[in-house]
Amino acid sequence: MGGCGDNFERDHAVLRGSRSVSDRLRRACFVAFAAAVLLVSAGNFVEAASFRQGVSAFNRHEYLLASQIFFPLAEQGDPAAQSYLGFMFETGRGVPQNYTEAAMWYRRSAEQGDSLAQYSLGLLYDRGQGVPQDIVEANKWLNLSAAAAPRRAREARARIRDAVTTKMTRGEIARARLRALEWVPTRER
Repeated sequence: MGGCGDNFERDHAVLRGSRSVSDRLRRACFVAFAAAVLLVSAGNFVEAASFRQGVSAFNRHEYLLASQIFFPLAEQGDPAAQSYLGFMFETGRGVPQNYTEAAMWYRRSAEQGDSLAQYSLGLLYDRGQGVPQDIVEANKWLNLSAAAAPRRAREARARIRDAVTTKMTRGEIARARLRALEWVPTRER
C-alpha cells in the first residue's frame, strides 16, 4: 500500500505545485493587465470626476472654481466642459463676460456635436454677439440643434429656429439647410 498511495500523494503534490506556479503566473499576468487597463482608463475616470466636480461647483454658484475645473478639460477637447465655459463667458459667471470667447468655446463644442452648444452658437449668430451677425449660419446651427435635441427640448428649439427662419429669404433658407446637411461632427481628441 505504501508504494501506490505514496505515488498518488507525491504526484498530486507535484500537480498542486505546478498549478500554484501557473496560478501565480496567471494572477501576475491578470494583475499586470488590470493595472494597464486602470492606467489607460484612469485619465477618463479622473476627467469624469473632475467634470462632475465642475458641474457641482457651478450648481453651488462657485463659478470661479467651476471655471478653473472646466478650463483644462475644455482645452483637452471635452465638449461638455467647452459648452459650460461658453455659457460662463456669455453670462460673465466666474470669468469676465466676453461674447467672442463664448462663441469660440461654443463653436468647439458645437463642432463635436453638442446640441446645446449648437443652439447657443446659433443664438449668438442671430444676435451678432461675439461673431458677425449671420442669419444663415444662425439657422444652420439652430437646425442642427433642433434635430439633435433631447425630446423635452426639441419643440422649444424648433420654435426658436422657426422664428429665425421667418427673417430669411428662400435662398438663405436653402443655404442654411444645405450647410446643415453637409455638416459633419469632428472630435478634438
